[in-house]
Amino acid sequence: MKRKQFEPLEIDVFETSVYPFPNHSHTYYEMVYIFKGCGNHYFNKLVIPYKAGDLYLISPEDEHFFEIKKSTKFCFIKFNDSYFETNKHLSPDNLTTTSPVDIMRNPLLKEEKLSFDEPCKTILKKTVENIIEYNGFHKVSDSPIMFFQILSLFGLIREASAKFLNINVESGTIKKDDLISYIHQNIYSPELIRINAISKHFNISDTYFGAYFKRNFEVSYRKYITDYKLKLIERRIQAGQMTMKQIAFEFGFTDESHLTNYFKKQLNINPSDYKFQHTS
Repeated sequence: MKRKQFEPLEIDVFETSVYPFPNHSHTYYEMVYIFKGCGNHYFNKLVIPYKAGDLYLISPEDEHFFEIKKSTKFCFIKFNDSYFETNKHLSPDNLTTTSPVDIMRNPLLKEEKLSFDEPCKTILKKTVENIIEYNGFHKVSDSPIMFFQILSLFGLIREASAKFLNINVESGTIKKDDLISYIHQNIYSPELIRINAISKHFNISDTYFGAYFKRNFEVSYRKYITDYKLKLIERRIQAGQMTMKQIAFEFGFTDESHLTNYFKKQLNINPSDYKFQHTS
């Protein structure tokens, strides 16, 4: 089921003990803020525990629903492609390189749970409260005030996501966000993240790329890929929503045996034993 929305921006707030929607996707983008309550967020192939203060980013290609364990108050901030395009004249120049839509589609921000430290955690809650209050008195889709409130949410997201990247932010020949985004978007296609393919994509030499990555990210490219891929595989095993055969297919392994050997070589444990230890 794909839920539709025709207004450029809509705000929806409710509290419930039973989530009213089955597993679904949208034709729009959605930020989900949790004011209170707890449970599990079923997101694509992952199961992520949620609690008060969490923020989730959902884009049209995603499927999700919430399993509520304790009565939960949600705020849904929903916008379509036209919202930021229509308000482009109000956007800061730096959004031309990493737009809100790019952020919403960033795979890393979906695989990872956004974590906000103080004072950002309090600012996030107050900003969402401001958005809800303003929504009660004005039409929000064409309001500059609302637009800047929404932009401030993306500023908080960018700051929180910086810890995931663990990169040196000095200027260089490649934009760091672009490189990381490319890697995360193509982590499921091994042929696209080989050094020769990624070097060709960014128009730099193969021999330069390895040194460039190590200098700017303080870890070798091979180790970064291995660690990130293992993190994703571990989460899928822990979630228990996919078979090893399905995980092997998703990450481009030739078969289940190939994935098992890779996993055991990296972590010195069989996937079946790992699942038993982390789900028992």
